[in-house]
Amino acid sequence: MSPAVAPPPPAGPVDPTVPPVPRRTGTPPARGTRPRVSVPDRQLPYAPRIIDDLIDAEHPARAVWAYVEELDLTVLYDRIRARDLVAGRPAIDPRVLVALWLYGTLSGFTSAAELDRMCDHYEPLLWLAGGVSVNAHTLADFHTDNPPFRESLLKQSVDVLRQRGAIDLDRIAQDGVRVRASAGSGSFHRHQTLTRELREAKAELRALRSKRAAKPADPTPPTGVAAADPEADEPNSSPQQPAAVLRQAEDRVDRVEAALERLPELEAKLPPGSTKEPRVSTTDAQATVMKMADGGFRPAYNVEFATTCVGQAIVGVDVVTVGTDQGQLRPMLDQIETRFHQRPKVAMVDGGFVNLDDIEAVQADGTCKVYAPVPQPKKEGVDRYAPKETDSAEVAEWRARMGTDEAKELYKQRAATAECVNAQARNRGLGQFQVRGLDKVKAAAEWFAITHNMARSFALQKPTPVIGYP
Repeated sequence: MSPAVAPPPPAGPVDPTVPPVPRRTGTPPARGTRPRVSVPDRQLPYAPRIIDDLIDAEHPARAVWAYVEELDLTVLYDRIRARDLVAGRPAIDPRVLVALWLYGTLSGFTSAAELDRMCDHYEPLLWLAGGVSVNAHTLADFHTDNPPFRESLLKQSVDVLRQRGAIDLDRIAQDGVRVRASAGSGSFHRHQTLTRELREAKAELRALRSKRAAKPADPTPPTGVAAADPEADEPNSSPQQPAAVLRQAEDRVDRVEAALERLPELEAKLPPGSTKEPRVSTTDAQATVMKMADGGFRPAYNVEFATTCVGQAIVGVDVVTVGTDQGQLRPMLDQIETRFHQRPKVAMVDGGFVNLDDIEAVQADGTCKVYAPVPQPKKEGVDRYAPKETDSAEVAEWRARMGTDEAKELYKQRAATAECVNAQARNRGLGQFQVRGLDKVKAAAEWFAITHNMARSFALQKPTPVIGYP
């Protein structure tokens, strides 16, 4: 043991009446010798751990896995070709892929590449994977493929709550949230520019194909010597590079053609006599420039969620390429009725949905009543709740009903329901889509809805802590 060393004397003037503290020093180190210290050695093996010990017993990842085990995934297992007596590599258990996306969405991981990276070191995802190897390509395909499965999963997520009496479909609130598309503003071009780009893209593609067709067969190289690729621009380029360049050229042609195909749709929406030329993105042809919540204009999609006022479960999902909510109520009600064989009795929407023809059509059969704010009249002194001569019976009834205290009190549930769901989606990363194209964007929106319903089942049925819910 080293000898004790007295502390140094305090700074300042020395008091002559106080005797000095004797200082004790050890034997000085021998000159020419090296100090012996403990240095870090990061090549030492780390103590092995069992995967099940990575997370504690109350971790939300365990609740996600338990939830997935209760789902009916027969449609996914039926697609697996590797069987008992059939040769082939074993497929990834569908429960693993479903659980990874559900927990990843809860945690705010919105891209397959990000989820793949996190599976390498994020302990909850490591636990969910359980040693099964996944990759970004498999995760991305699973996320956007097989719409019937996502429909089944969405229905199951709602049925779980309905069977337990946690929600009902009598009252729903619908709202649209505009989400940034995966396309830049500079990718939007007019017809003339698109035509020129298509001509250039096709010329490039023809040149690449001609070069590939004219490539002579490489002689068999000597043993241990790799064959050189005459198409490679760099000496160290991989043999797969020419094929990748060809695929990029083909993809460019497809994207420009898709942009040109959408131009007539946008031209038809222009007012008569307009001289404005529509523009379409060559990155994501179905993205539309919309006015966002901050007042700016950016490429986006309009995501429609229909949520139960009791329990706040998402029962309807749609994605449209227009920046307005008008005309979106009827298709959503039809979607809910088709999925659950029940039409809501009350539909609550904000002022952006108000369209007299829609209100008349929705209330025509008497099964559903619309609760939406009546627009303020342009003339002063006019009672907006008083029926007009041009109103149909359904519209007149809606005006009069919205003027009652009962309707105003009930309508408060809309903001408490729809706005809360939109906020939860934003917190889970629904600020910008990482995929392109309407079909893939709708798939991403459906996964958000399925994840939200799973989280609601945790919050409403048991005290298991869930990300995003106290």
